[in-house]
Amino acid sequence: MRERAGLSAIFLISSVLCGSVSPMQGQTLGTLRGMVTLESQNAPVHGASVLIVQLGQSTLTDNEGVFEFSNLALGNYTVVVHLHGLGDKQQSVQIKAGETTTLNFQVGLSPVHDEITVTASGREETTFSSFQTVAALESIELAAKAKTSLGEVLESQLGVAKRSFGPGSSRPVIRGFDGDRVLILQDGIRTGTLSSQSGDHGETIDPLGLERLEVVKGPATLLYGSNAIGGVVNAVTGHHQILDHPHTGLRGFVTGIGGSANGHGGAAAGFEYGEKNWLIWETFSGQKTGDYHTPEGVIENSQTRVVNGSGGAGWYGDKAFASFGYGYDDSRYGVPFAARFEAAGEAGAGVEEPSIDLKTRRHNARFNAGVRNQKSFFHQFNLSLNYSQYEHQELEGEEVGTTFDNRQFVYRGVFDQKRTGLLTGSFGFWGMHRNYATAGAEALAPPVDQDAIAVFSLQELDFERVRFQFGGRLENNRYRPVGLLDRSFTGFSGAAGVYLPLWRGGAFVTNFTHSYRAPALEELYNNGPHIGNLTFEVGNTSLKRERSNGLDFSLRHSGSRLRGEANFYYYSIRDFVFLAPTGRIEDGLVEANYLQGNSRFTGAEFELDLGLYPSLWLNLGMDLVDAELRQNGAPLPRIPPRKGRVGFEARYKGLSLKPELVMAAGQNELFATETRTAGYTVANVNASYTIAQQHLVHVLSASLFNLGDRLYRNHLSFIKDLAPEIGRGVRFTYTARFF
Repeated sequence: MRERAGLSAIFLISSVLCGSVSPMQGQTLGTLRGMVTLESQNAPVHGASVLIVQLGQSTLTDNEGVFEFSNLALGNYTVVVHLHGLGDKQQSVQIKAGETTTLNFQVGLSPVHDEITVTASGREETTFSSFQTVAALESIELAAKAKTSLGEVLESQLGVAKRSFGPGSSRPVIRGFDGDRVLILQDGIRTGTLSSQSGDHGETIDPLGLERLEVVKGPATLLYGSNAIGGVVNAVTGHHQILDHPHTGLRGFVTGIGGSANGHGGAAAGFEYGEKNWLIWETFSGQKTGDYHTPEGVIENSQTRVVNGSGGAGWYGDKAFASFGYGYDDSRYGVPFAARFEAAGEAGAGVEEPSIDLKTRRHNARFNAGVRNQKSFFHQFNLSLNYSQYEHQELEGEEVGTTFDNRQFVYRGVFDQKRTGLLTGSFGFWGMHRNYATAGAEALAPPVDQDAIAVFSLQELDFERVRFQFGGRLENNRYRPVGLLDRSFTGFSGAAGVYLPLWRGGAFVTNFTHSYRAPALEELYNNGPHIGNLTFEVGNTSLKRERSNGLDFSLRHSGSRLRGEANFYYYSIRDFVFLAPTGRIEDGLVEANYLQGNSRFTGAEFELDLGLYPSLWLNLGMDLVDAELRQNGAPLPRIPPRKGRVGFEARYKGLSLKPELVMAAGQNELFATETRTAGYTVANVNASYTIAQQHLVHVLSASLFNLGDRLYRNHLSFIKDLAPEIGRGVRFTYTARFF
């Protein structure tokens, strides 16, 4: 009965949303046209991305460097030009009735970038103009930071830390939120892996083959579901977006890396070829590391290997489009000290145990189709169908100990409304079917079928001097385990925000969010020894849904010599699910029950880039988070300590030199089963040289890390007392992008 009531409510809201938007009537239109040239050579740039911020519309420059937008509503717009490896350029323009307005750009090397995001609102926009706080790393930055896991790549970002059980399993933690509260996506669709379930489970995505990696900090439940109560990480390949038209000719990249301290090596290559309305693409990447070195010695069984490949084709007409893509991921990584923990709970614990590795495979198939340039109440509709088959094996030596199998089908449909006066927005539906099964020593839960369905809407009112955003999502999640209690959860998430420009280049943004999260499968049904979380887990089939109320405040400035932001947040979560140790020892592990209580997360983030001279910049950053259970004031486990960064960037023509100090305070706010982690300061130097040509950009970079060979530990590591972080080393990268 509750399931039928939830579904009825979902379809009712969907009907209301569809009927609440009226088509635009009789509006006079204009055209925007221009050229993009390379600053150093005054030559036209082919394949540069041009974005109208307020509309979320983008196009690419042609062989002559020319771009054009037609049928634009009258008004003032901000236009951004972006090209990998070069600084972005931004200008304002006014579109007039029946006229063609000309706007030209010159792009070149610059320390300041207007990062582009598609994750925060579902359409392209700059991170500065987004309602939510977003960080974005592009392909050249990802190559320079080359690591084999998402957590390792993102740990230097403001408000982001890494949880790990060794390098291969490293996963991002956003504002203190981990596990099922941080959703990992690939091109806006959840990956279907099990990285949220355990400290020793990693993501299969190789960052080296991505176009962009985006982090939405704070609740993103409206667009992506209840698992995004803490934030979203979106791995963008660039091949599943709605393009205005396919580019003509060949575009692509090649990357090679090599490094010390862990025997790091890797390569990636990809291409896109467009002809008339057709586009085809292929991408391959792979990385491998050996056991890593620390000031205390080598951490045995910390090696990693990850291989990704993908390809597809698409047809993009004026009124309709369709594309299909297939991806394959394969990885294997060691789990340091896991054999020691496993032996501690078994008879004959003194006998040397074989090392434990995780071997993962993921197949992913995706189909996109839709219509656009419609004259009804919506101008565009996009339907995504995604199937993923994920399997990982926990190997004891070469023998399979446990096998995890997760098969997931996701569908998502989004209607983009035609702008009506001040109002623009989107609404849509989403659903998921999942089959989960395990076999072997760590088969903690029975086979489970999970189904979910939702409707959502995100709307924006633009008064030019102030913008308002508001939206809601109604979602139902249902679990059907074999031999245990079925559970169903229905909840509503809603948000409202204000974006207020204060001065030229400055803005204040505030958001209120109410978010819902259904308990995760492992929280409901796990029961047994779980080495990956270092506990004997006891699930709780009586868990209720989590409900969060939060406030975010952001003050931003973006100028030619000063760029910065200050973010503050407060989240109050009712019925927060956590693992509570009982004090008993089962199979050599601390027994812990999944319980619920009210919790509170409070934090702040500060970032400042200051141009001391045209060729010298000061870079500062700091973030902190405090989280506790409200009933007794006890700190929550694995909350990152206060950290900061002080650095400089010196530029001469194509050369960039960036020395920095990364600092972390000691973590004294400890959960019952935690030990203290000392503070540290680590020195790094990043250098790069960029050669920009009309159709080609070369970037050579070197990263010298932990120059002082400092012994330090990550508080969010499950094995921090046994395995410190990597010691002194260097990594070299070469990337070429052709367009």
